[in-house]
Amino acid sequence: MADDKEMSAPVVDVNDPVTGHIISTTIGGKNGEPKQTISYMAERVVGTGSFGIVFQAKCLETGETVAIKKVLQDRRYKNRELQLMRVLDHPNVISLKHCFFSTTTKNELFLNLVMEYVPESMYRVLKHYSSANQRMPLIYVKLYTYQIFRGLAYLHSVVGVCHRDLKPQNVLVDPLTHQVKICDFGSAKVLVKGEANISYICSRFYRAPELIFGATEYTTSIDIWSAGCVLAELLLGQPLFPGENAVGQLVEIIKVLGTPTREEIRCMNPNYMDFRFPQMKAHPWHKVFHKRMPPEAIDLTSRLLQYSPSLRCTALEACAHPFFDELREPNARLPNGRPLPPLFNFKQELSGASPELINKLIPDHVKRQIGLQHFMHPART
Repeated sequence: MADDKEMSAPVVDVNDPVTGHIISTTIGGKNGEPKQTISYMAERVVGTGSFGIVFQAKCLETGETVAIKKVLQDRRYKNRELQLMRVLDHPNVISLKHCFFSTTTKNELFLNLVMEYVPESMYRVLKHYSSANQRMPLIYVKLYTYQIFRGLAYLHSVVGVCHRDLKPQNVLVDPLTHQVKICDFGSAKVLVKGEANISYICSRFYRAPELIFGATEYTTSIDIWSAGCVLAELLLGQPLFPGENAVGQLVEIIKVLGTPTREEIRCMNPNYMDFRFPQMKAHPWHKVFHKRMPPEAIDLTSRLLQYSPSLRCTALEACAHPFFDELREPNARLPNGRPLPPLFNFKQELSGASPELINKLIPDHVKRQIGLQHFMHPART
């Protein structure tokens, strides 16, 4: 059942949001805070799906632009996305401002998640380059994927959350600062060891092979596979594994990685060890990408896209990879000369990391500015 805390969010009567429609709700009122009315004018729909809609809105009191995700709420259950979003706090993860419930004339209950607004998605940025017949500049590939891994390091190691639907549509990009934020936690879940999860999760092109094999005791390494697919797509300008269905998806993966060994199949799902797969040799990674591709880019991709989930590098290890060394240079800048977005303001992600890994992650010029002790004892910050 939905708990009191969840249902204590204000409930307002509204029709479906259309351009110009105004929604008023109250915020505050807890711990002696004064209650205040806040109104949003719906400006345009920016996303739709089986979940509901996302619309851009403007707060009439402050002039601030926000994104509001409106989903049909089953009154019998808690909303997992709301529960997760209430605890998420990281520069590379979309933040929840507040929420409210709304009802319609049909007595349907909708949950409205009010979030910070980020103007672009990685999907649209990719489309921009492909429609101009161009490849994304390598500095942006590095900048965007580094921030994805930093966000995943926080999700996986600090809050124990697996996103389960990482893809370019769910990565937002600020076109001015080039800060990246992972969004859409509608499929996300805290994974508990020994507890079964559904395998039909994650969009097909980005779905880890163990999910295609129907594994239910998977780990956060499914997000690492998805991030590897996103990295390859930014480098290639098109999806690496564009399968038309689940079987076709597996064939696309086998065409690049080769037929999985018995040990690799056991690591993904032991029930498939006697299954007969088409016998194919791995296609060398340097032939998958064009000749001028930096070897570090190919090396990182190969470390992410491993059949065995436990052999994929972690998100924090990916951040420390030499592919991202350019971002750690003291004079690193955006192509227009402006500074890079904050990349080294690590907090809890570093607790449990080895001193060697921390040393790689924090550039010398940042250590001198802040002091290494700050990073060696991150739990105290």
